[in-house]
Amino acid sequence: MKHSVLLLLLLCAYLGFAQNFSGSIIDIKNNALENVNIYNLSKGNHTHTNHNGTFILPNARVNDSLVISRLGFQTLTLVLTPKLLAQPQVLNLEEASTSLDQVVLTAEVNSLSSIVAVDLQLNPVKSSQEILRKVPGLFIGQHAGGGKAEQIFLRGFDVDHGTDVAISVDGIPVNMVSHAHGQGYADLHFVIPETIKNIDFGKGTYYADKGNFNTAGYVDLRLKDQLDASSISLEAGQFNTSRLTGMFNLIDEKAHTAYLASEIYLTDGPFDAPQDFNRLNIMGRYTYTNPNKDKLTLSASHFQSKWDASGQIPQRAVDQGLIGRFGAIDATEGGQTSRSNLSLNHLKHLEHDAILKTNAFVSKYDFELFSNFTFFLEDPVNGDQIKQQEDRFIAGLQSVYERRHLRLADESTLDYQAGVGFRYDNVNGVELSRTLNRQTTLERLALGDVDELNMFAFLNTEFKTGKFTFNPALRLDYFKFNYYNKLTEIYDNKSESKVAFSPKFNTIFSVNRNWQLFLKTGIGFHSNDARVVVANSGEDILPAAYSADLGTIVKPVDKLALNATLWTLILEQEFVYVGDAGIVEPSGKTRRMGVEVGARYQILDWLYLYGDANYTYARSTEEPDGADYIPLAPKFTSAGGLSVENLKGFSGSLGYRWLGDRAANEDHSITAEGYFVTDFNVNYTIKNWTLGVIVENLFDTNWNETQFATESRLFNESTPVEEIHFTPGTPFYLRGKVTYRF
Repeated sequence: MKHSVLLLLLLCAYLGFAQNFSGSIIDIKNNALENVNIYNLSKGNHTHTNHNGTFILPNARVNDSLVISRLGFQTLTLVLTPKLLAQPQVLNLEEASTSLDQVVLTAEVNSLSSIVAVDLQLNPVKSSQEILRKVPGLFIGQHAGGGKAEQIFLRGFDVDHGTDVAISVDGIPVNMVSHAHGQGYADLHFVIPETIKNIDFGKGTYYADKGNFNTAGYVDLRLKDQLDASSISLEAGQFNTSRLTGMFNLIDEKAHTAYLASEIYLTDGPFDAPQDFNRLNIMGRYTYTNPNKDKLTLSASHFQSKWDASGQIPQRAVDQGLIGRFGAIDATEGGQTSRSNLSLNHLKHLEHDAILKTNAFVSKYDFELFSNFTFFLEDPVNGDQIKQQEDRFIAGLQSVYERRHLRLADESTLDYQAGVGFRYDNVNGVELSRTLNRQTTLERLALGDVDELNMFAFLNTEFKTGKFTFNPALRLDYFKFNYYNKLTEIYDNKSESKVAFSPKFNTIFSVNRNWQLFLKTGIGFHSNDARVVVANSGEDILPAAYSADLGTIVKPVDKLALNATLWTLILEQEFVYVGDAGIVEPSGKTRRMGVEVGARYQILDWLYLYGDANYTYARSTEEPDGADYIPLAPKFTSAGGLSVENLKGFSGSLGYRWLGDRAANEDHSITAEGYFVTDFNVNYTIKNWTLGVIVENLFDTNWNETQFATESRLFNESTPVEEIHFTPGTPFYLRGKVTYRF
């Protein structure tokens, strides 16, 4: 009797005793699965698997109910038993069609990126222009013949070509510091869309591992380590367009994978003067995984492109019948560029479930661009064509030590990442010259060499207690700027240095597995051109951005996700280098605030609806009312659509892009007109073949892709005129595509 009572008491104590539930999660091929969510329905706490597929869920008890989920896999439910808690478990997840009900809202800092990943899976990127459009609220515009980096708009910023959005590809930074055309210039055309695995993004200044240019936000592309199958694809359509891609599996073994991807793209575009655009891309990628699941990835790529351009044309020239909407004032604009990358990514598993991630890269880049924005304003005889040119070498390294699941108390755990690294840019022959017909140099306005070093360290911590996650973080950046002016008669080499201190603090509250609330605060920055730094003796050259987000993400039902955010951002006064004129200008303090809403609904297993809308109020804080508009800052944007996936072999999407009217100059006397454009694509798959049709601008809308308020003078004009200059948006554009997988 005494023994029975003792055993009963011990059993009761065991059943009520909180302990760790641990193990690993794999797929049917025994591959470790990263970022699998393990959510305790009984307690409201959660954890994720690491790169090794392992996890530790603290404070687990017998009879707790768990939900285990990952995008693209069937959701698993478990009720904990003494046997499951007794030792680490190996759990299997089976692949399934991507669905919104596979997303669980936990107290993670960047849950919206995980939800939007459904968009990418159900409607993959089909062109390099589409890559950035996958980020909710981000709009792009092309205005130089397709070869130049796109103009970017996000959160009330006319980002130009990347000044306030940090863009990277598997650890390789895309933004160019002290670029010949503009600070932060980010040309993503070296990425082959079919190699993209995921697009990670975040808005605001809240991420310690993101440094320079992370003010409005960041975008990080993750590429595939292996291909599901080899494929050849041919695309052809209007405007003498053709695109050939090849994706080839070279090695497909458990420990070794390798593939080769290539792309050739040709088009004349819809312009009266053919673009003669051509782009070549080739990339090779090799991955080795040892028995300890340490991973080494080596990637090499080369990209080159050449084009002609019709540039930005004045509205009056079209109104007067001098040219058509797709005509040109100076048809000799255009350029060429190339970039070669070599990168190494290494992941090492250490004791205590810690990992060390190291990324190293080198890049060789060159750029030459001919533009004419003002026609005959400065030179009535030869015209105002300019050349911008540079030759660049980049090298960088980053190492991050990461540890999860440190037990602090019964209800608390700590995750942290500590990282250090550097980036070095050596830019030779940064040139701005006045030219004639792309052949004759009339005058050199600027010529020099830039050396720029950025060393950094950061610490990111996540304290998880109950349903809360507290995320204090800190980043420190050191910059060394050096500019050698080659136009002076005497030796002119100037240097400056500067430090940026960027704290962050984010609070996330997980009400339940279907509702998250968040408050994010942080300081970020973007650097200025080295020519600004030395000209201004290092003053006002790392302007800080102070931002805050208050928002929520909720799933009222498993297949419906809603998000809403109120945000504000203040950017300090700075001096900027105007690459098109070779001068330094002051830029005053600005304030932006806005609201963002979004919805995603899995109507049926094969039918998916998505949409986002954004409103922004953006003003200069140091100008009088009525003269405080920020030129080209988006006021209202929206994008969305319907996607069909695997409906008896059919898939496709119908999507729209809506950009509202906005001020083109400081007093809003000139307006940049908005647009509403609809795109469509449909595919049919039978066995190893996929046939597709792609239509851009389905309803043949007249729209302006990019617009600027510019003062210019035509050859027959005696006085200059300031008005809208624009690049017309693509008209109805039909292409067909055939893909064979083997």
